[in-house]
Amino acid sequence: MLSTIADYTRLTQDMGKSLTQVATQPDVSRETDYFLSHIGNVKTIDGFLKDYRLYSYAMKAFGLSDMTYAKAFMRKVLTEGVGNKNTFANKLTDTRYREFATAFNFAALGSNATKTAQATTGTATHYVTQTMEQKAGDQNEGLRLALYFTRKASTITTAYQVLADKALTQVVQTALGLPSTISAADIDAQAKLIASKVNLTDFQDPAKVTKFVQRFAAMWDATQAQSDNSTNPALVLIGGASSASMDIDMLSKLQSIRFGK
Repeated sequence: MLSTIADYTRLTQDMGKSLTQVATQPDVSRETDYFLSHIGNVKTIDGFLKDYRLYSYAMKAFGLSDMTYAKAFMRKVLTEGVGNKNTFANKLTDTRYREFATAFNFAALGSNATKTAQATTGTATHYVTQTMEQKAGDQNEGLRLALYFTRKASTITTAYQVLADKALTQVVQTALGLPSTISAADIDAQAKLIASKVNLTDFQDPAKVTKFVQRFAAMWDATQAQSDNSTNPALVLIGGASSASMDIDMLSKLQSIRFGK
């Protein structure tokens, strides 16, 4: 029996305790200790990029692990910084690059960029949070998505920001009962559809974010259960079709509810 919402509630009702449990795990503690004891010695962008252990830690902390290989790209992000709207990071739809360039603001602070709270303890906190989400995803991908959405929700101001982030897109599509194939549609049409179904300003309200995540979790578990039933021959033989019908009915009811109404 899937219980994404139960696991989500367990982790988030005392987030401090959950994060501490992750932070004290040997592998996490070891990498964090190394980062905090060495990052302050880095004076330049090139020095940062050359220390793979520091650089990869920081990239994971900001959810950019899949871009760790793209050093030329990240050098441009860091070199131009975030000082004005025309910098490379500020022109990218994905806000993670702006957050990274803000935390490691070599463009504005030079050799002091790695001594700020954002670059040190702030990055370490992000790393632990990312690790918690990753470990949650090893057991339940829906739980990882729910935690990630909760963390990022307050930064969402446009539908395009949702569409620029695969994880956010999956959460919103699932919560709204939209098929993943809709991602093949025109980007402007997708943005318009999302904006018509969700008042994005609601994501500034933690209570409404929780409600949206609960909706996502219910849809996620229902669709996963439906998939399991439909592919299990034993369940089909003993009446799995009836069980699947109940899941479809549940999905139909959930899909008919407009978020925030």
